[in-house]
Amino acid sequence: MPDLDVLDEPWFNRFVELPLKAIVILIVALVLRWLVNRLIDRLTHQASKTPTVPSPLANLTSGAKSVDRPEPVAQRRRQRAEALGSLLKSIATGIIMMIAVVTILASFGIPVAPLLTSAGIVGVALGFGAQTLVKDFLAGISMMLEDQYGVGDVVDLGEAAGTVEAVGLRVTRLRDVDGTVWYVRNGEILRVGNSSQNWARTVLDITVAYDSDLDQAQQILSEVASEMYADPNYEGVIIEAPEVWGVERFDKDGVVVRVVLKTAPLQQWNVARTMRERIKRRFDAAGIRIPATIIPPGGTA
Repeated sequence: MPDLDVLDEPWFNRFVELPLKAIVILIVALVLRWLVNRLIDRLTHQASKTPTVPSPLANLTSGAKSVDRPEPVAQRRRQRAEALGSLLKSIATGIIMMIAVVTILASFGIPVAPLLTSAGIVGVALGFGAQTLVKDFLAGISMMLEDQYGVGDVVDLGEAAGTVEAVGLRVTRLRDVDGTVWYVRNGEILRVGNSSQNWARTVLDITVAYDSDLDQAQQILSEVASEMYADPNYEGVIIEAPEVWGVERFDKDGVVVRVVLKTAPLQQWNVARTMRERIKRRFDAAGIRIPATIIPPGGTA
């Protein structure tokens, strides 16, 4: 029979039993961390899946065209899910490792209460000293959870507007139309105007001279918009039959007539440019004048 008295020896407890306990605790913590990360990966993978679905507007009107845009939607959801998954992994790892360290220290007979009290005091001090940083992180988490915007969206953040290039937990990076890169702290974003979610609208206010035939002008606008809607090149770009809303207002230069077209996200500007070109050609052919303010040399209008 082996001598079991050796198990009661102080040196055995100090150099064998306690290290073994610490190793077992670390192994359990690592296994638990691996399991939690696998669960988060599975949830992230499920959340990033996006089936091919028609445009949300396709079911709102009977005449709307079905628009399949799976790739941008899938990419958007994938980026959002990966960012949230990375955040959850970091939080889970920190909690598990902190519990493991405290358990190991307690097994070695080290009092952990003073350490926890000190850590709480340090945490409060850091919280007061890094309020702005904490505010930015919390705002970033909220924006990701609410899906306010993503990479590739065109947004107006108040102080800066442009295309989003990166969304972080602390800072959002976007590039404006001039190519300037803006770094905006998430905690300083009070409002977000997103031009890229679900659908967009091209709104054209066309000014015609007061002596123009308004019925003819509106008929031409309706024909030009309908021709673009029926154009195969714009299938899936203009997602609903266009509308001429009629006279919008009277300006000093002429009568303003409004025509609107619902488009896929980020396509409203391309549609507007093409519409202006076609309207100008049709107005010229019909003899409808678009008034212009003439600025005299060296003067102002």
